[in-house]
Amino acid sequence: MARKYANLNPMLQPKSVAIIGASANPDKVGHVIMQNYLNVGYSGRLYPVNIKAEGKILGYKAYKSVLDIKDRIDLAVIAVPAQIVPAVLEECGKAKVRSAVVVSGGFAEVGETALQDKLEEVARKYDLPVLGPNCLGVMDLKSRIDTLFLPTFKIDKPQIGGVSFVSQSGAVGSTVLDLISHEGFGLAKFISYGNAVVVDEVDILNYLADDPDTKVIIFYLEGVKRGREFINVARKVTLKKPIVIIKGGTTEEGSKAVHSHTASLAGSFEAYRAVFRQFGFTEADDLDDLLYFGKIFDTQPLTTGKRVAIITNGGGAGVLATDALYNNGLKLAEMSKASESALKKVMPSIVNVRMPLDLAGDADDKRFGAAIETIANDPNVDAIMVLALFQTPGADSRVAAQLIKYGTSGKKPLVVVSPGGNYTEAHKNMMESSGVPVYGSPSSAAKSLAALISYSIYREKAAHGNGNKIDG
Repeated sequence: MARKYANLNPMLQPKSVAIIGASANPDKVGHVIMQNYLNVGYSGRLYPVNIKAEGKILGYKAYKSVLDIKDRIDLAVIAVPAQIVPAVLEECGKAKVRSAVVVSGGFAEVGETALQDKLEEVARKYDLPVLGPNCLGVMDLKSRIDTLFLPTFKIDKPQIGGVSFVSQSGAVGSTVLDLISHEGFGLAKFISYGNAVVVDEVDILNYLADDPDTKVIIFYLEGVKRGREFINVARKVTLKKPIVIIKGGTTEEGSKAVHSHTASLAGSFEAYRAVFRQFGFTEADDLDDLLYFGKIFDTQPLTTGKRVAIITNGGGAGVLATDALYNNGLKLAEMSKASESALKKVMPSIVNVRMPLDLAGDADDKRFGAAIETIANDPNVDAIMVLALFQTPGADSRVAAQLIKYGTSGKKPLVVVSPGGNYTEAHKNMMESSGVPVYGSPSSAAKSLAALISYSIYREKAAHGNGNKIDG
């Protein structure tokens, strides 16, 4: 019999938080976690707990035990030595704490399976949803919670957005969080779940399936313990929103490393891949893919068509982009006669009106705008790739503004390719912060478009089978 899903609401939307292991010593993990809550502006009730505490910690009254707190605690963040975690968790159970995050390591991942079994026994005894151990925990910038023990000056915080990131690994999680902030798309929730003794990937996916703030899920996965239930939840989730997944332990040696890292059962990668493909997961080959796919899913509408128009202010770049399309199973769109006629009326003679559409090296915002508006309304075009080379004389912030205008219209997917240095980077940041996905190469942009189209086709087929239409 399948067990019920863990209730994660108290963990991700807590009105009261106890930090067990809080410390006035800046070198302690409990101090960093406490400080992070203050830095993100958590507005709920905060209770530092330390058996040696006297007076206050960071301005808050300190308690020797969670049992001494009269308030009902929604979330206990536990950052104490592994050996005493079961006893601390026992006190949380007696105090009727509603959820717990155990950031402490030193359990099955280092061979201490008996200690981890004891932790699970206590959690099950009190029906207590426990995340971890050996994890970073959770971050929700909207609810202003942050259990991560990473100093804020060492990691950039993303803006609030629609992507939720789930990671079995804390190290991968912290790295990708840092990268997300530089890719310009926003975070809904971050969940690092470590050894998954109680709350696992099945519980997390089930929660995010119905989370209104989550538009896209990106996932670093090492192993699954409840295979059948994972498949059932995955089927439900991918009918609602995309899951971009990268699997750790795809080789025999990598699989061994997984077990020593989170004590997870990695299993056959081919078996995982079969499930991913059958149920509409989008597979990422590396962390770059994870980010590239995440931002196109977050910002662009779905489309099942593979006809891509290319607009560029550099002819050679258009050739590379054409190759990239066909290398990823896409094809170059053919403009309608009406579009050709309309463009010939507004373009200078130097522009040869055909695909890929080369606007020439002196193209300005007016030329880009006219081209994109015409192509966006062409029934022969399913998606648009714009190669904007900001090194040319006419390309400036006004061109970026045109790309923002059409890239956020929601009519058709639009991706921008802009390789370059500091001047280009400034315009890339401008576009991405406005919701336009920007890539450094035609190949990464084409691969991302192919991922979007593949998922769109999966959704269309699934919806047709259920008698429903796609809700992109």
